[in-house]
Amino acid sequence: MMKVSRLFLYCLFSLVAGLGAISVGRSDEGMWLLNDPPHALLKERHQFDLTQPWLDRAQASSVRFNSGGSGAFVSGRGLVITNHHVGADALAKLSTPSRDLLKDGFLAQRAEDELPCPDLELNVLVSIEDVTARIEEAVKAKTDAAGQNAARRSVMALIEKESLEKTGLRSDVVTLYHGGMYHLYRYRRYTEVKLAFAPESSVAGFGGDVDNFEYPRHGLDFCLFRVYDKGVPVVPGAFLRLHPPGPAEGDLVFVTGHPGSTQRLETVAKLEHRRDHLHPFTLSYLRMLEAALGQYAATSPDAARQASRELHSVANSRKALSGQYQGLLDAKLMSGKMEEEKRLQEAVTDATPWARLAAACQAHAQFQRDHALLERGFGFDSDLFGIARTIVRLSEESDKPDGDRLREYRDSNRKSLELSLYSPAPIHVPLEKVRLTATLTFLAEALGVKHPEVARLLAGRQPNRVASEVVDGSRLADVQERRRLVAGGRAAVASSTDSMIRLALLVDPAARAVRKKAEEEVEEPERQAMARVAQARFQLYGRSMAPDATFTLRLAFGVVKPYAENGQMVPVRTTVAGLFARHDLMGGSEPFHLPASWLKARDRISGDTPLNFISTADTIGGNSGSPVIDRQGRLIGVNFDRNRPGLVRNFVYTDVGARHVAVHAGAIALALRDIYGAKALLAEILD
Repeated sequence: MMKVSRLFLYCLFSLVAGLGAISVGRSDEGMWLLNDPPHALLKERHQFDLTQPWLDRAQASSVRFNSGGSGAFVSGRGLVITNHHVGADALAKLSTPSRDLLKDGFLAQRAEDELPCPDLELNVLVSIEDVTARIEEAVKAKTDAAGQNAARRSVMALIEKESLEKTGLRSDVVTLYHGGMYHLYRYRRYTEVKLAFAPESSVAGFGGDVDNFEYPRHGLDFCLFRVYDKGVPVVPGAFLRLHPPGPAEGDLVFVTGHPGSTQRLETVAKLEHRRDHLHPFTLSYLRMLEAALGQYAATSPDAARQASRELHSVANSRKALSGQYQGLLDAKLMSGKMEEEKRLQEAVTDATPWARLAAACQAHAQFQRDHALLERGFGFDSDLFGIARTIVRLSEESDKPDGDRLREYRDSNRKSLELSLYSPAPIHVPLEKVRLTATLTFLAEALGVKHPEVARLLAGRQPNRVASEVVDGSRLADVQERRRLVAGGRAAVASSTDSMIRLALLVDPAARAVRKKAEEEVEEPERQAMARVAQARFQLYGRSMAPDATFTLRLAFGVVKPYAENGQMVPVRTTVAGLFARHDLMGGSEPFHLPASWLKARDRISGDTPLNFISTADTIGGNSGSPVIDRQGRLIGVNFDRNRPGLVRNFVYTDVGARHVAVHAGAIALALRDIYGAKALLAEILD
């Protein structure tokens, strides 16, 4: 299933005027690897000695949310801080018609009041190992793309399996520089996670879609979870203490988090492919799904509750991708990319890799809609379909050698897969029908009713009828039924009469075929060519450019700095007084309405308390919830957004008006102490 992710990582708006050609290693650019940090750059630019103890503490404190986003340990008793919008998936799953945790917030006054999250997995990075040589050695004997793809997949699976068996840690081989390097990341997994605190969504996401990717911002976008191991709070290897004074203008700050995906090292041909094919198609899909979800949410308060999380995610993705598309239309951006590409080609006097990449893009353009709709699941936006596809594929993949399986079904991924598959999170049948009807309709529109798979799927029926039949005829909302089918293997799946299983079986041959085509005709040629491009870049620039983001732990840094807009300087922070002023100016209308808890406390709290602040640190989607740390290693904020000029960072870094936005540590302290009466939690995390 393609679940439109809160990690939707295409976030670019138009370039600022005068950006021009792209330079390397300038300013505070870089989402740096923890095993290759920018010691010299920090020393030269900011007179900061990045010591190994500082790095080790930052790494051990940083947390990845597998639902999408980042966070950090903030106490010696397993307390983790992240964004409210990162925790919203768990909040939605824990909500009921009589208890809407997104709307009303939550506070556990005692440990026994904390709420277990049904399928939340947190990862903490333990080690990184370079395995490039081993993978290249396994691949080099193969001459065709299919053989290279199979060899690469097999050796990566073997490396992950060996590591898992040896260490017991989650082990993922990560591709860096689009094929130039491969690192093995080992993580400690935590799945016993409980919700401890969340504010109301109206203050956490104050301003809603109107203020999203804008600044000034006035959001209390944080929440707290506690991590357990066999019923006992985890004692982390390190944690960060909250420092309410926060940063001053001009201060150096650091962000450790898990940026999801950037495209800074992609070739011009790939960017043109995004501009001409991928982005327009995906935008039309998101607009369609947003309209369908919005219509359903308007039917009743409970429908609004059911749809709120996904509707917010889709709207956020649509706004981000729309901005990115505008950026791809900017001649200055493309001109800068062309100049950079020309320098690389001149340095190696070999245009072959770029020609291969252009050919791969042309090939993908011929079937990218089929790939998105059938394999990536755009055509089947449904939790039940996602469960059915997982069961169908698990039954088939489990019988294969580990190295021959689809990556998500390898032994190294099995525990995470089962955590999601057997989640007891509620499934809302009416919402399932709305989502599936909308996306099946889009599938028919995009491929045409004469497309063989559309004809097979609909069989002359309207999409709403198909959606209703397969949702009503499925028993997969029952976790025990899922377990029964998995335990029965291929025989149980083949003989199942469950309508959603039958749909997944019907789709699977064509979906697998188009996936194989993409891997062999697009992904493997791209990987091989990009490896050569990476070597050219290393030859010309060394390691002065960090690799593109890969949802792995990175270190970014920057300065708390104002910027000019419309001839005026935009201040580095907003305040609680500004929050109330914005509420008053908009008459308390949605999405500028404050909850009763804040309105009652208005006269007894300090309006001068900083609420949000900005810096030039290099962040992107996936950094949501990342800790913002000062020179002393103290928690001074929690990253939650970028401003509009900052959306350019998917493709190029700029600090001309581009800023990331964080919740100020002082606002976190004020809220816990003076608004919500969570003094015990505050005492646990205070510096």
